[in-house]
This record gives sequence, structure tokens and C-alpha cells, in this order.
Amino acid sequence: MTVHIGTSGWSYDHWDGVLYPPGTPSRDRLAHYVARFRTVELNASFYRWPRDATFAGWRRRLPPGFQLSVKAPRGLTHAKRLHAPEAWLPRLTSAWHELGDRRAVFLVQLHPAHERDDARLDFFLARLPDWMRVAVEFCHPSWHDEGVYALLERHGAAYCVMSGANLPCVLRATASLVYVRMHGPDPGHLYAGSYSDADLRWWADRVREWAVSGRDVFVYFNNDGHGHAVRNALRLRELAGA
Repeated sequence: MTVHIGTSGWSYDHWDGVLYPPGTPSRDRLAHYVARFRTVELNASFYRWPRDATFAGWRRRLPPGFQLSVKAPRGLTHAKRLHAPEAWLPRLTSAWHELGDRRAVFLVQLHPAHERDDARLDFFLARLPDWMRVAVEFCHPSWHDEGVYALLERHGAAYCVMSGANLPCVLRATASLVYVRMHGPDPGHLYAGSYSDADLRWWADRVREWAVSGRDVFVYFNNDGHGHAVRNALRLRELAGA
């Protein structure tokens, strides 16, 4: 089992002086990121799915052992809400092949208004290849049910554990990996605030419990404002002994 802790994205202007030296060109930010972290969650893919050549370029630029998780495109998850995924599958699997051993987890974040539909989720997961590790983030409360967790278990898909304003924090493991998204501790706004040391110690205990149970653990901080994600990720990694 392994523990991977990083951030959601690596290129933010407001990380100047936090992760990169002030004035670092955007093209050089990844080099500074990989010097400090061994995993990252790609969010830009949600807005525009990159070309295969871009994924191949990341495979070459990322150091051995680095793990890149990738967020599913919104055309599939938000526009189509997983309907007729066959049109997307060749692009997804081709990109995953290009990443090679740098690929980590394919994150499928469902639309907040996408209510529970077991048949549609089952159809989608059944068409993903076995070698593609997947985590599903449910934003509508109707999905948080034992029947849905059992469906994920049948497909070996991870339930995405969430921490953030008005989000249910369900500590459920449904696969050989656990996927955690830390959206910030602010009770009123997502992606805001910095986790306290006490909060991070509590999460470090959970990370160790999952790892001891034999699961790979992936944790990504999404509270990027003021560089909080960078500092929180580094501190959690220290506390968890990762």
C-alpha cells in the first residue's frame, strides 16, 4: 500500500512565493511542483480534454514514480451526465495509455443536480477497462446510499471521500484505493480556508488506517487560495509519515 498526497492543479499565480519563486513563468511551474510532490490531480481536463500528445508529454516530463490523477471531462459528466459514454471511451483510454506508469486515478465528478441513477452509473463503470483505476465523486445527496456503495464495490471503483462546506464527509472505502478531495475547511464556502493542525492530525489518522488496511491512498487539497493547499498537503504528508 502507498500514500500519495498532493494538490488539485499545480499552476496558480497566487502560489508565487509559496511553491515557486516569485515571477516564475507558468511553463516552469510543473518543475517546481514535482520537486516537492509526487502526485497531482489534473483539473484542467474537466474544462478541455487534452490531446494524446499532451499526455505523452507529461509522461516524459514527470519523474519516475510520479502519479497523475485526471478529472473526467465535463462534456461526459455534466453535459451528458454519463449518458452514451461510448463516444468518450476511445479518447479516455488512449490518453490513459499515453500516461503509462505515471497514471494514477481517473476522477469522475458528477453534476450537483445529477440525482441517483444506478443503471446509468453501472452501465458507465462496466465499460471502463479493468486497468483504469476510477473514483466517483457524488455531489447530489441521493447517491449516498448502501446500494450505491455496493455498486462501486462490484466494479472496484472508489467512492470519493469529500471534505468541504455543505458536503457529506462519508469515510467509505469501496475499492483497493481510497480517494480524498479536501475542498477546504471554511463552513460557508468551498475551496476556502486553511486546515488547522488538529484537523490535519485527524486526517492523518484516517490516512494511516486506510493504508494499514492494505489500500493505496490518494489525497488532494483543492483550497488553493493563498497557497493553503500547498502548505496543508505538505503538513498532512509529514503527519501521515507519507
